[in-house]
Amino acid sequence: MNENDKTDSLRLPDAGTLVLSSSPHISAPETVRRIMGKVLLALLPAVAAGVWFFGFRALLIIVLTTVFCVGVEALWCWLAGKPVTATVSDGSAAVTGVLLALNLPVGVPLYVPLIGAFLAIWLGKQVYGGIGNNPFNPALVARVGLLIALPAAMTTWTPPRGMMEEPAAARAFFDPDTFKQLQGGKVELDSVTCATPLGVAGTTPKIIDSANPKAELNFARISQDGQLFDYFIGRRAGCIGETCAPALLLGALILICFNLINWRVPVCFVGTVMLITGAVNYFFPGVTPPALFHVLTGGLLIGAIFMATDMVTSPITGTGCVVFAIGCGVITSVIRIWGNYPEGVSFSILFMNALVPLIDRWFVTRPFGYVVRSREASK
Repeated sequence: MNENDKTDSLRLPDAGTLVLSSSPHISAPETVRRIMGKVLLALLPAVAAGVWFFGFRALLIIVLTTVFCVGVEALWCWLAGKPVTATVSDGSAAVTGVLLALNLPVGVPLYVPLIGAFLAIWLGKQVYGGIGNNPFNPALVARVGLLIALPAAMTTWTPPRGMMEEPAAARAFFDPDTFKQLQGGKVELDSVTCATPLGVAGTTPKIIDSANPKAELNFARISQDGQLFDYFIGRRAGCIGETCAPALLLGALILICFNLINWRVPVCFVGTVMLITGAVNYFFPGVTPPALFHVLTGGLLIGAIFMATDMVTSPITGTGCVVFAIGCGVITSVIRIWGNYPEGVSFSILFMNALVPLIDRWFVTRPFGYVVRSREASK
């Protein structure tokens, strides 16, 4: 090879042939619409379980809430001069609607989903600039807003299918007069409501003295093995989509298989709640029920699997996800054990959502080739 050939081989390409573009330079064929479609697929087991246990009205609430969320987003885009079809068709409003519906009691008045749709889409999402810019999970913003504004409607629980199959175990969740009428087969009741396991635990007086012989049995009426199995399969009061653990775990498996969530978030979230509640129950059994009770009741599973793992409002690094999930678990446990409100999942996730920018900043990975400059070199 002569000198001219070497010069030609080292010559830089013509600037006109270079393609300049912003990162990322490695892309995947995924689109927002496809991602949201997969999330909806993962939500289908919880939807089916909710309809099975709570009946046709559960399906009505889910459909109405989803339609309202899509309609409210279309209205916002029309008022703001944004492209309506392109925004609505990405499927994010539909996902928000389904998630919000699964976090509502089946007996809520039909105006509640409409109010929740405005809170979720306008207050929780579009006011920040739309999808990808919201710092808080929109469905949780709506749920907490509804809980504060309409506490009676959001805490009136309907017994699911099969709850009365074991009357002795179900007795703790019903008013005594109502329970007698249910056992007697009387039909003059227009509607029946009951308490949730967490609600009963929250109203049970705590026995701090672990030496008290009554401490071990303080929560026995709501934490027996047969009752825990009922909680697992979904025979307990609660929101439409939070009661059936197998359906939620199947949804988690679908999300993990599609690589849509970081497994560290649900595992560390649930694990932290188990560790704290289990430790408190071990040393002070009269203060809180066992750890498995806390996992199978309330909205821990649906929150850890579908809410805390939101791509936009959760950390981007693995270490950050662990810190985020542990924080959610600690706050949830503190509220459940020592707070005046029996459930703390929604509040914990929203609080940790606010800290995500700081968590990302603290645990951001170093770019390839990054070298830390010493103070002397920077002077």
